[in-house]
Amino acid sequence: MSEENPNPRHVGIILDGNGRWARARGLKRSEGHKAGGEALDRLLDQFLDLRIPYISLYAFSTENWKRPKMEIQAIWSLMREFFSSRLERCLEKGIRVHASGDLSRLPAVNRKLILEVIEKTEHNRNLTANFCVNYGSQDEILIAATKVLHRRLDLAKKDKKKAAALISKSELEKELFTYPLPPVDLMVRPGGEQRLSNFLLWQSAYAELYFTDTLWPDFNKRNLMTALKWFKSRPRKFGGLLESQD
Repeated sequence: MSEENPNPRHVGIILDGNGRWARARGLKRSEGHKAGGEALDRLLDQFLDLRIPYISLYAFSTENWKRPKMEIQAIWSLMREFFSSRLERCLEKGIRVHASGDLSRLPAVNRKLILEVIEKTEHNRNLTANFCVNYGSQDEILIAATKVLHRRLDLAKKDKKKAAALISKSELEKELFTYPLPPVDLMVRPGGEQRLSNFLLWQSAYAELYFTDTLWPDFNKRNLMTALKWFKSRPRKFGGLLESQD
């Protein structure tokens, strides 16, 4: 029997169930997103306590633009409140903020605030919180591949042989929104759905996938510890064999 896995180094979380949580209580969907932000507050403290160094959060996908305009505006408002009110806390606790996604489409005030928080927390090392905003993994991979292709076209003017070489894994990864974060070890999806929904597809190639019916605003320390216990029980082979199977 293999030894128990240590805690994951990088955890991805799909923040699902805010709207259903609100609807079940007769509240506006915006209240569900607010409760989701409070759940995130608690989770960041728990990750710090557990010394898990990286967390990626699916905050707003490229597909979320299809939602009602009022809901999107409420999300931007809550996001501004979240980042502006938590900056001092991030600095005190050593939380570094990273953002993945095309920020150009965000409201200017949101984009400016996120970039400001990223700059002010860039030297923090206790926890990296990667907020995936206007993010879609397929778009991310296409954008990264396009950047590499443009660089290769420039290189072809000087060295056609090198330009024609296969694109390497590391070459592509350096152009991903998440660079230089490590691969995802554990992907958690609350809310009952069992799919990745275009989230960190490249980064989750060998991630363990954990699904729970608990809605995101109700996700607490007990739920997190259950997910981590499950992760530790998983035989992680990465395409090979366990020693006991040699």
